[in-house]
Amino acid sequence: MTKNTKVNAAILIIGNEILSGRTQDTNTSSIALWLNSIGVKVNEVRVIPDIEDTIIDTVNNLRKANDYVFTTGGIGPTHDDITAKSISKAFNLEYEIHKEAFKILEAYYDVGEFNEGRQKMVWMPRNANLILNPTSGAPGFNVENIFCLPGVPSILKSMLGGLKDKIVGGDPILSHTISLKTVESVIASSLTNVQNNNKDVEIGSYPFFQAGKLGVSIVIRSEDQLKINKCSFEILEFINQKKIEVVVR
Repeated sequence: MTKNTKVNAAILIIGNEILSGRTQDTNTSSIALWLNSIGVKVNEVRVIPDIEDTIIDTVNNLRKANDYVFTTGGIGPTHDDITAKSISKAFNLEYEIHKEAFKILEAYYDVGEFNEGRQKMVWMPRNANLILNPTSGAPGFNVENIFCLPGVPSILKSMLGGLKDKIVGGDPILSHTISLKTVESVIASSLTNVQNNNKDVEIGSYPFFQAGKLGVSIVIRSEDQLKINKCSFEILEFINQKKIEVVVR
């Protein structure tokens, strides 16, 4: 893959705690923003339970349809952390102790603290590449186009920088936001016309509530700044015609 090529990814959130609502997912936003900055567009996000067959089937489906797949969750020390074992089965690889990961965690913990539960975190698919963890020691891993990261948001964020040399993206995905003091129904028809005139640009409208009043943010996304500028001009034209107030958010 080279620059000026469309590069895409999927994000797979693994964990019963997300599906139950007990834990709020913020990892999707962190990964998606980072990927956009390096020219990788997120095609889809899925949230699935800690069920081995579901993980295997979903991983195999996503890795065939996307350039990259990022998983979060399920690589910790407890009984329900089954992502690494499931990835091994998805690729028909042996599930075994990763010698380098073992050395990293053995050195990270004080004598006697590298117990059986923590040793579970060094079991990975055979020949997996490590994703180093500068926060808590336990590494993630990648196999082919699958990148497995922890579910703890702060740890995940700290590991993304280490992936930069492993991901080949296209042109960065740029965006511009125009926020208006109006409601979607007022601008719907005009915005549809702008989108029809610029089919290769992604235009979204998102309502918000600020200072007791409703508003709409229009977000324009493209790899081409000139295309964003053109859409912005067309949007501002109908905004001025309708005498809609632009607001700062």
